[in-house]
Amino acid sequence: MTSQATTEPRAEILLIEDDAEIRRVLRTTLGAECYRMREAASVAEGLQQVHARQPDLIVLDLGLPDADGIEVIHAVRRWNRNLPILVLSVRAHERDKILALDAGADDFVNKPFAVGELLARLRVAIRRGTSVHRENAEGIFHLGDVAIDLSKRCVIANGQETHLTRIEFKLLQALIRHADQVVTHGQLLNEAWGPNHTEQTHYLRVYMVQLRRKLETDPARPRYLRTEPGIGYRLVTGQSD
Repeated sequence: MTSQATTEPRAEILLIEDDAEIRRVLRTTLGAECYRMREAASVAEGLQQVHARQPDLIVLDLGLPDADGIEVIHAVRRWNRNLPILVLSVRAHERDKILALDAGADDFVNKPFAVGELLARLRVAIRRGTSVHRENAEGIFHLGDVAIDLSKRCVIANGQETHLTRIEFKLLQALIRHADQVVTHGQLLNEAWGPNHTEQTHYLRVYMVQLRRKLETDPARPRYLRTEPGIGYRLVTGQSD
């Protein structure tokens, strides 16, 4: 007998993609995983669907016939900061990934893609958009044995209070706000130092090394504060494992 958990509809995903073959493949794949799926083949149609359907997640191509998919990200982020957006694009250049992430995308998967990886990324993005596990009513955020009290600006690691500098705490707050997402160098620099320092990535490297020393069991092999080479950093909560 098939269990209810495998047949009950899961999240609703809006796929904005002009390639009919990719839409067909994902229609079959996501349907088999019990996701509900809506489709759009252009920016205009995609934005119309976003407002009409209010999906749980958007999977977005960037090379659309009527405009660049980046416009979808900008438009959505003007009214909804939390709706997960996963970019699925043939653009593999590092700069394209940074532009999409800076615009507000949560993740970036290159075409051609492995179905298993895409499904895993979708699960992480949906959990990030819908769960409330990361911060309880007292504003406590947990990373394994590390407890971060956001309201009191206090960090307890290994049962002892760990002092963070003002900049370190700003960086940690930014990563927590975007937990399990890639946060670009520019985003983190802007959060911690302001818009006049967004190119000074050497500052960031120094402070991330310090944060790892204070929060990671093995700073040389970080479990939580992960580097996304050439792009930025990702705070991994363990929910994506």
